[in-house]
Amino acid sequence: MATSNAVQMLERDLRGIFGTRLQSLVIYGERARAGHHHDPHGHGHDHPPTTTLAIVESMTHDDLRTAAARVGAWHDAGLATPLMIATREFERSLDAFPLEFGAILADHAVVSGANPFASLRVEATDLRRACEVQARSHLLHLRESYLETRGRSDALADLIVESAPAFAALITSIARLEAFSGDDSAAAARHVERIVGLPGAVTDITKLVGGKEISSSEAERLFPPYFAAVERIVSHVDGWSSR
Repeated sequence: MATSNAVQMLERDLRGIFGTRLQSLVIYGERARAGHHHDPHGHGHDHPPTTTLAIVESMTHDDLRTAAARVGAWHDAGLATPLMIATREFERSLDAFPLEFGAILADHAVVSGANPFASLRVEATDLRRACEVQARSHLLHLRESYLETRGRSDALADLIVESAPAFAALITSIARLEAFSGDDSAAAARHVERIVGLPGAVTDITKLVGGKEISSSEAERLFPPYFAAVERIVSHVDGWSSR
């Protein structure tokens, strides 16, 4: 797999900062799934920044200060600020960040060095607990935010649209918990709909990611099944056990 000019620049910069202490550089997320040959320079708003993770033997304040001076150039090249982790820190943090680090395990491509994730996996119990926290938090915020609309349909429309990205992230987490193998977000939404038994309730909300506006009447139609879906997701995760 070819490496983009931006990622090559990042690797050179990190080598200059850490030398032989740089053990691995990894691309993760959307760019890893699509193949990281794309050069994001001049990507505009159609392409999210390339996310990367660097495993280093050790980090000092001077290392971070030198890296901080390069962040502007990395951003200009279409790169997100790299996640820098000390050796074995990722492994030891899997139980604390099973969703975030589990997503990296699921979608990554090694740019240089050894694969730091070759023997790692997220424990199902840690993932279930994190999903429950995420689902219960979404339910609590949804309930509170609904009260704060004071019954105004226009405010309800804003609430639904603004909460859609967090809901979509929850759906991704539930699909991962269920070992759903597809990487299509729409297919994951339909899969979760089958779990909660509310056809359309999940898909209709996840389609709003990106800030699509909806009318007041549409908001009034969407909210009851949306709220019911979140409640059923909470119940499902609460009673979930690995099969």
